Amino acid sequence: MKKKHYHKKKPGFLKQWSAKLHLWFGLGIGFLIFIISITGALYVFKDEVENITRKDVIYHHEQDIEHKQILPIRVMEKAVAEQVKEKYPIHWVNIPIDKKMSYSFFWYEHNTKGWNYFDEFPIYKQAYVNPYTGKVLRVYDEKNGFFNIVKMIHWSFLLKQDWGTYVVGIPVIIFVIMLITGIVLWWPKNKAARKQRFAFKWKNVKSWKRKNYDLHNVLGFYASIFALIFSITGLFYAFFVVQTMIYVIFSGGETKYPDFSHIKTKAPIELRTEGTLDKIINTVKLKYPDSYGFAIDLGHEHLDDHEHPNFEVYVKHLSYSYHKSSSLIFDENSGALLHTHDPKDKNFGEKVVSANYDIHVGAILGLPTKIIAFIVSLICASLPVTGFMIWWGRKKKKPIKTA
Repeated sequence: MKKKHYHKKKPGFLKQWSAKLHLWFGLGIGFLIFIISITGALYVFKDEVENITRKDVIYHHEQDIEHKQILPIRVMEKAVAEQVKEKYPIHWVNIPIDKKMSYSFFWYEHNTKGWNYFDEFPIYKQAYVNPYTGKVLRVYDEKNGFFNIVKMIHWSFLLKQDWGTYVVGIPVIIFVIMLITGIVLWWPKNKAARKQRFAFKWKNVKSWKRKNYDLHNVLGFYASIFALIFSITGLFYAFFVVQTMIYVIFSGGETKYPDFSHIKTKAPIELRTEGTLDKIINTVKLKYPDSYGFAIDLGHEHLDDHEHPNFEVYVKHLSYSYHKSSSLIFDENSGALLHTHDPKDKNFGEKVVSANYDIHVGAILGLPTKIIAFIVSLICASLPVTGFMIWWGRKKKKPIKTA
């Protein structure tokens, strides 16, 4: 009797083209995706690392603060400027609600003529200051700091932001296509194949090629949903159309983002005094005693100065993320509160836009989501490596010996 020969069923049109796109795109942008992913993983625990390494200056350790007064902000600014002699003016100050914590003064200049990160930002420094004495506890050069360089590689490959974000954004768009085609290729034909693709079956497997193949497929599948979320929230910063789409979808069809630029300073300039900012600071502290802190712009001219329609203060309610925030508009001459926009006042689209950064870096629910972001980023970094090894292994197949 002749043996029947069963021929493997050819993959369908969708799987054929998914395989081609997955391969071509992977070989084309794999190295870039590796860099974006590994820098994303490195950046995830920035706050946790800095909270440990800077603990001695994040808290000022001033004694008997219940019986002491915080210095007026302009007095403090002058003291800081005299201790840290910089040619640029101080840009803003971060003010914590916790009285045991130091104030943070920032020098930050953006030169729009620079073509790379180091030219584009002449200075980015942070000084931790005892608010009761005005003493500078320590100054950090954030521009050349490890985490900021990692962030800017991730953000723009250290190129000028105006077009560097597109250089990063385009590979991420391609990566999204690769994730979708990867799921199509992974999708099993039947129940038996499905069981095999959800877990590693290495008990009797010795071939490194098979193990590498499983690493690419199984880890890729489990990471794919989170990777899509992190990719889309990253594209939010590269392409305005993505921001618009996210807002429109989650706001239920709203096409206009809330605009408060019509709320402007009306009091005469004569009402502005050295104590105007202190009045604003005290108002914020009294209004949000349970928040984490807020930032105040000190109002100096800068390299990229542009017209500000109003004087806004952003309040950060949580220590570990930015998504729960309030914005307040003040008359910058009289210090009067003109408008408040709290989380309860925001539509769902605004809340999603506000949460985008925290979702992207995994900070949305604190440490648990940061761990997920870290693991997923490492898996995404591994996919170009394991994918290349699959392609190389197939390319270098040993020729079949003939008798």
